[in-house]
Amino acid sequence: MTQTALPTTLTEAIRYFTDEKVCLEFVAQLRWPQGPICPKCTSQNVGFLATRSLWKCKGCYKQFSVKVGTIFEDSAIKLDKWLCAIWMIVNAKNGISSYEVARSLGVTQKTAWFMMHRIRLALQTGSFKLEGEVEVDETYIGGKARYMHGDKLAKGKRRHGSVGKAIVVGMLERGGRVKARVIPQATQGILYDELRNHIQRGSQVFTDEYASYRGLKPDYVHRVINHSEAYVQGHVHTNNIENYWSLLKRTIRGTYVSVEPFHLFRYLDEQAFRFNTRKDTDQGRFLNAMFTVGGRRLTYQRLTRHAGSC
Repeated sequence: MTQTALPTTLTEAIRYFTDEKVCLEFVAQLRWPQGPICPKCTSQNVGFLATRSLWKCKGCYKQFSVKVGTIFEDSAIKLDKWLCAIWMIVNAKNGISSYEVARSLGVTQKTAWFMMHRIRLALQTGSFKLEGEVEVDETYIGGKARYMHGDKLAKGKRRHGSVGKAIVVGMLERGGRVKARVIPQATQGILYDELRNHIQRGSQVFTDEYASYRGLKPDYVHRVINHSEAYVQGHVHTNNIENYWSLLKRTIRGTYVSVEPFHLFRYLDEQAFRFNTRKDTDQGRFLNAMFTVGGRRLTYQRLTRHAGSC
């Protein structure tokens, strides 16, 4: 199966993956380029049971499907719907709601919501460090304090815009990738730990005048823009990460409307994936996501262990 034979648009993807056999061969080839491998004993001496679309290991006799060990595991949803869902979520610039996915695939909203969170798990980026010129900024995401009910706020704190919101620190490599992380507090120690974990030492770091960013030297070349005086001074600015915040918040407020704090990191992973693959084609983003579906699993119990959902 060559890449040129694969679909390039959503319409083509829907037609292409209509055939269950095509879906099976597509996922199997991506997972096992050298042939199916038994998940129990890692043997390649396996046989295919065509009547059940399963493989059987001739060594340990275990039967397994192409879904085992992936985000699709234990899902009754067929691969054609899974693959189309992945195509939709990775190529929707401003995100796509679970209601729209449910209508498009013919599943319930609850099922679509669970599918999308499994896909977001696959979109989590691996371990890499930003370098060169990196802009850093923090933002607050969540319901506006003035819209909250009185018993949700501590007395005397109704005017503080950050009350009840989640704090997110963003790090954007100019011309490159972005990382966004939920943090408990925007203190100097927490912010420095995030920078040290995700930005190569010696890089130029651009921030605003927020006091918690002080002390980055000598690990980084720290450049500060004072927004009370100017927003750009030569190449010193944080405009790129602020533009990213605009895109992220437009996605959350406009598409997802309400995101619970304990699920927020999943939506950050989704948006970061689309941004980091922005120069790719729809087909390329889809294939990028498909290469990461293995070795990751999310159960409904684990997903909903906190009260409520989003």
